[in-house]
Amino acid sequence: MDIDTTAPATTTTDVDGITTTVVNGIRTVLAPRSGPLTAGLLFRVGRADETLATSGITHLVEHLALHRHGLGDLHYNGATAVTYTHFHVQGSPADVVEYLNGVCAALRDLPMDRLDTEKEILRTEAAGRGSGPGHASALWRYGSRSFGLTGYAELGLQGITADDVRAWAQTRFTAENAVLWITGDTVPEGLDLTLPTGEWHPTPEAASALPTTPAWFPGEDGALVLTSVVPRSTAASLFADVLGKELFRALRQKGGYSYTAAAEYAPRDTDSATLVAYADALPQKQDAMIGAFVDVLAKLRAGRIEQADLDSVRASALAQFDLPELAAAKLPAHAMNLLLRHRDLTVAEAKAELEAVTSSDLHQVALAVWADALVQVPGSGLDWAGLAAAPAQSPEIVNGRRYSAVGNGNVALLVAKDGVSLTAPGNQVTVRYAACALMQVYPDGARHLVGHDGFSLTIEPTLYRVGAAELAVIDAAVPPSAVIAMPPRDPARIPQPPEPAKEPVRHAWFTALLWVLGVPALLLTAATVLLCLVLTRSDDGVAQEDAAFALGCIVVSAVFMIPWGICMRRRKQGLS
Repeated sequence: MDIDTTAPATTTTDVDGITTTVVNGIRTVLAPRSGPLTAGLLFRVGRADETLATSGITHLVEHLALHRHGLGDLHYNGATAVTYTHFHVQGSPADVVEYLNGVCAALRDLPMDRLDTEKEILRTEAAGRGSGPGHASALWRYGSRSFGLTGYAELGLQGITADDVRAWAQTRFTAENAVLWITGDTVPEGLDLTLPTGEWHPTPEAASALPTTPAWFPGEDGALVLTSVVPRSTAASLFADVLGKELFRALRQKGGYSYTAAAEYAPRDTDSATLVAYADALPQKQDAMIGAFVDVLAKLRAGRIEQADLDSVRASALAQFDLPELAAAKLPAHAMNLLLRHRDLTVAEAKAELEAVTSSDLHQVALAVWADALVQVPGSGLDWAGLAAAPAQSPEIVNGRRYSAVGNGNVALLVAKDGVSLTAPGNQVTVRYAACALMQVYPDGARHLVGHDGFSLTIEPTLYRVGAAELAVIDAAVPPSAVIAMPPRDPARIPQPPEPAKEPVRHAWFTALLWVLGVPALLLTAATVLLCLVLTRSDDGVAQEDAAFALGCIVVSAVFMIPWGICMRRRKQGLS
């Protein structure tokens, strides 16, 4: 393993009160601030850099790197985000040095004896973690790759090995892929951030699972969430604030439909940002809320933007430059821009851009937001607003051997050389082997496959009678990097085919009774009907004695017909 032995600090530059230097080969920014020293070590690696089969590996490295710090009084933390990992600390200069030196030492030699334990801790952490309003949108927009991985649990933990973790740390947690920020005048003495040498990793290219936008997909009652990816810009940031004002005014203050109606802007990567707009409502008011939400977007797309709103959000943005110790306040964002290699504006440049934004600029952002919009909507959808339904099933199925589900011929598994499909009335899902992001292999023969587009299916041998030969074909075709061997399942969780319907019990005496009653009933009924026809067609009318005889025949027929009919009904209901 190559280790950077660069001298602790090299040439420095100073802009807007922020000093830029290099420590152990790591780009470092400093700005003075009163109070305890605060520092953060950022790495350009996050969940979007993983695959579904390795998802969780960055978070696992972070946990392992912090294990040796234990339960001391030092205020510190670590966080794994979509595009970065951040180790943060606050304390005295000695505390900061101890923490950061310890993190880097651990990254050079991770405590692999803790691997299985930290995996369990991560699973526990995930079980107690809530999801934000745009959680489902990531999967629908990106599928199971890049930024879509935030829509999944850390499914790769099961298959990640110690060698995988070491390789990830040595290639991603390097000096060239890091930025350090410290709220001080100088670098604290004794700081040793020696890390492996490597290279800077750009943010991954965004995958796409949407054939077209704007689009919508169904969500749970009570909330509407719009996400849109736009170029990073001052105008887009201000537009998010204006949109939030409009939504709050229309949906809460005026309509009374929502408690929360807001919008926010967050950088996604080097050049793009995600705008998220959200509104909630009670089920009985959600249709009105949805209509008002769409009306607000339509108003802004038409260019009807209140100048007072623009002036208000601009004033709030400019007010941040009046903060005391401004350089230190800007330090984390400045370090993040360095990490992502996004253009970092000076104070003068940032103010000038804010002052230059016009209503026309916001109008253009509104059009771009709608053009790329993906809306999670409760109810019957947004086709009426001109949005397309996001794909809820695969567009095609494979041409392969058919395995009908046991006890249900309407559901079938299709196995071909290039992929598998699962079909049911009104639905079909296909995963091509070459585009398989994950295949979980269970000892009982089950295979769970997830495609790059986010569609998934499970092959259950108990349900489709798929044999070892067919499973071997699938195993050989799926890329090995996507395969994870899973532990045995609880037998109670292995689905079983429905039991065949039991044939009703037929007693011999009941069958005999049907014949005893049925034959006379049918013969007497036929004879009675024929007699009545003859009597009614007689030109001389019906004699009294003939009518009495016919009535007697009807009564006798009924004596046999009524109990026979009851027995036949019981037979059809399976009660006999």
